[in-house]
Amino acid sequence: MFSTILTNGVPSKSHLPHPKTRFPHFPIRSGIREIRDRINSVKTTQKLTEAMKLVSAARVRRAQEAVINGRPFSETFAQVLQSINQQLQSDDVQVPLTAVRPVKNVALVVITGDRGLCGGFNNSVAKKAEARVRELNKLGIGCVVISVGKKGNSYFKRTSFVQVDRFIENRGFPTTKDAQIIADDVFSLFVTEEVDKVELVYTKFVSLVRFNPVIQTLLPLSKKGEVLDANGNCVDAMGDEYFRLTSKDGKLALKRDVVKKKSNDECVPIMEFEQDPAQILDAMMPLYLNSQVLKALQESLASELAARMGAMSNATDNAVELTKNLSVVYNRERQAKITGEILEIVAGAEALKPID
Repeated sequence: MFSTILTNGVPSKSHLPHPKTRFPHFPIRSGIREIRDRINSVKTTQKLTEAMKLVSAARVRRAQEAVINGRPFSETFAQVLQSINQQLQSDDVQVPLTAVRPVKNVALVVITGDRGLCGGFNNSVAKKAEARVRELNKLGIGCVVISVGKKGNSYFKRTSFVQVDRFIENRGFPTTKDAQIIADDVFSLFVTEEVDKVELVYTKFVSLVRFNPVIQTLLPLSKKGEVLDANGNCVDAMGDEYFRLTSKDGKLALKRDVVKKKSNDECVPIMEFEQDPAQILDAMMPLYLNSQVLKALQESLASELAARMGAMSNATDNAVELTKNLSVVYNRERQAKITGEILEIVAGAEALKPID
């Protein structure tokens, strides 16, 4: 019986002219039947990854539109609040949600996904949050985490040095009700002075192939017209890349557009308040918290779907390549087996001939 050596389902170096992967130390001997079963298994996996890629591509289009359409409102609303807050500070009016006090405790709202199979998306956010917690602990500042997403919940349950205030699970596409649950928890922590600063840790969606984990200061309000990270750097996007999913030659294709952001070089308007400005700001702050949290949830979901689409695309390509390599090995073994059987028949026929 002819056989070949497969290493974890991948043809060995002797059968592949250009190997691209590393192989374990323990080879597995497989015959023609095992190779054929392996090819069928890889083809089935390819169909699954291709289906998951198409599902993610369809969902990421909706999530991307939500991100692009929601950014102007949240950013403009934050700028309006900054203008009001700036004038209140010049008039020596104090509002609890905008008060800047010495930081002793910080609340981190960490947003991750509910499912895996999306590359290093969830791990990158969790690692960034963990690094931020260690940085705050070195400075002698207490830290409490509000974990959003099943993957983040399971990660922080295994981490002993991180204090978690609440675990929250996502439910499909984010809504204002989902954001309000987080905003209410953040509001109570900040107003009761249990924490002196609130930061959002999420993945900012840039494009289908680029998404960066960022840390955004939520409370107290940061500088006018800017959304800042923990180090005071602006994390606002100056120009969004908008990818439209289309089809070309029967396959999935991308069409790129650029949504330019208007520059904020206008002068601060002079405001006259008919009511008490502190009451106006107090009434608008819950909407500010809700809009910023909803924006972070939408950005995180779009990044997760884009990461999953990329991961499934790579898995599909690898399955296609693996199927080709296994087919080459299968055809070689089948040809060798047929050749051996022909040789046996010829040898038997020669043996039956009478000897002169």
